Amino acid sequence: MGKIYIQCQSCGMPLRDDKNWGWTEKDGNISKMYCSSCYENGEFKNPSMTLKEMQKQIDHILKHEMQWWKICRYVAVRQIPKLERWKEK
Repeated sequence: MGKIYIQCQSCGMPLRDDKNWGWTEKDGNISKMYCSSCYENGEFKNPSMTLKEMQKQIDHILKHEMQWWKICRYVAVRQIPKLERWKEK
């Protein structure tokens, strides 16, 4: 059995909060790693997005849509490089 992820390994969103419960792989199975905002049919929706762009986008969402405090946003955004999509291979 593979590793079980509790958050999207691209943006950090808790997978339990994904209205679509993850998105599909090319074979039709649900992705166990990525949310429906980041991934569809076995590919990233924005494959050319850089780590810095993702961090900026997540900070914007946390600030304007979720009204998170600055220190909480800072901590969340700093975790993104540790996710599988962004880890140095």
